[in-house]
Amino acid sequence: MLARLLAPYGRATQALDRTAPALLPLLARLVFAGVLLRYFWGSAATKLDGLLTPSLGAYAQIFPRQMEAAGYDVSQFGAFHWLVVMGGAYAEYVLPLLIVVGLFTRLAALGMIGFTLVQSLTDIIGHHADTTTIGAWFDRASDALILDQRAFWVLLFLTLVGFGAGAFSLDGLLKRRGQATPKAA
Repeated sequence: MLARLLAPYGRATQALDRTAPALLPLLARLVFAGVLLRYFWGSAATKLDGLLTPSLGAYAQIFPRQMEAAGYDVSQFGAFHWLVVMGGAYAEYVLPLLIVVGLFTRLAALGMIGFTLVQSLTDIIGHHADTTTIGAWFDRASDALILDQRAFWVLLFLTLVGFGAGAFSLDGLLKRRGQATPKAA
């Protein structure tokens, strides 16, 4: 009797088991494009005054304590700081683009996890985020910028790390083309 009651559930879950690996990555990329793509590209735009020229604001965003200590004089910063700022700015352009088109998606998603962790630590330590901004898990509020929102970001990125970009992506196209080419003897 119980088996007859559970049979429709079993069939439904089998169908989900077949479709989820193709559907979840596509949905994750669409949600990323709809919710976070312009956020990251907008942030990157604030970091550059030119192709190879970081903005003053970029240094203030990424190195807030050091900028304050230097009296906001960028000339006191060296090549390391320039590389970090430029790397951060271009990562905010390139990694989201790779995720949206589904190219090197697992690596791009790993990069975005690292970026999100560094961004969060910079906000907490460098910008002295208050407890409301940081938030707390297992409380009634679900709107804290760092622990709540960014946990969902990381979950989205982990979905892409785990499943890849899915069939509807450049990664999927490259995989299909690689499987279609005959192997040389």
